[in-house]
Amino acid sequence: MNFPTIHTNFWDAVIAIPIIVIIVQILKVRFKIPKKYIPTMANAFGLIISIFISHKGNLAAGVFMGFFYGAAAVGTYASLKTSIIAFVEYLSTKKKKQSSA
Repeated sequence: MNFPTIHTNFWDAVIAIPIIVIIVQILKVRFKIPKKYIPTMANAFGLIISIFISHKGNLAAGVFMGFFYGAAAVGTYASLKTSIIAFVEYLSTKKKKQSSA
């Protein structure tokens, strides 16, 4: 069995992943989709972008990279959300210390 040759470039990841995050967030807010379905949606959009845009003509490479796009979008969102929450908590703690001093 030969593995497919996968040609990807920096722009696939720079464009595809933010697009997936934005689309999933818009759909989540607009249609009140439960949080448990968000990773599945991200993977589905990653597969769609990869199979039909980034790697059209090579189904194996499209499927392979599609799961990476979806997982990267979920990880990017989770990391960003955690960082924002930690920063907000840091600011509120700092403000409390200043007001008590």
